[in-house]
Amino acid sequence: MNIQALLIALLETIGMTVIGTILSYVIGFPIGIILNITSKNGIKPNKYINGILGTIVNIMRSIPCVLLIVVLLPLTRLILGRSSGEWYVMIIPIFVAAFGFVSRIVESSLNEVDGGVIEAAKSMGASTWQIITKVLIVEAKPSLINGIAVATINIIGFTAFAYDFGAGGLISKAYSFYKNNTKYFISYSEFFKNPDIWNLIVTIILIVLLVQLVQELGQRISKKIDKRRKAK
Repeated sequence: MNIQALLIALLETIGMTVIGTILSYVIGFPIGIILNITSKNGIKPNKYINGILGTIVNIMRSIPCVLLIVVLLPLTRLILGRSSGEWYVMIIPIFVAAFGFVSRIVESSLNEVDGGVIEAAKSMGASTWQIITKVLIVEAKPSLINGIAVATINIIGFTAFAYDFGAGGLISKAYSFYKNNTKYFISYSEFFKNPDIWNLIVTIILIVLLVQLVQELGQRISKKIDKRRKAK
């Protein structure tokens, strides 16, 4: 078992996921807020802005990640100086593929906020900015945290396409194992004869643990900051 190679693949996956998630939220978070406040029942309804942004988000969500990677190859090469061979070349396509998903998650979380709380803030003379920052975001915080976990797990899945561009990562490593050992995938009796089978098993375990860690962390933080839960 090549421990060093597995650790490198793990770090590559974490790198792609963390940076991709952060960039997705830099763009997706404000778009999600705008979609919420400009909706029919929002605090600043505007069907034109909402329609334009909603259409853009829906289009981006409709394009498969692997196609976005191909379309964005020239941009990736322009910005990073290359479009394959290193883990970081996946960051741009992952970000573009994910920000629409993030926007809808944020919008959905803000939609859960009780309208009565918003009306109370309005009656007290709160400005639009104050309602967004001190009511909407604060009240939706637990749901927003859960949303980050969901988006992060989704982005981990996007890293699977790194294999096609030599970009590394755990899922790419697992697929490489299959491509290099196809003769062992005829049957399970042949499968377990592969001397490198533990590399694949450990890779799968690491992927599962990474996903479970993100999910558990998101749930724990969400529960901790949820003021609506009664203290035990």
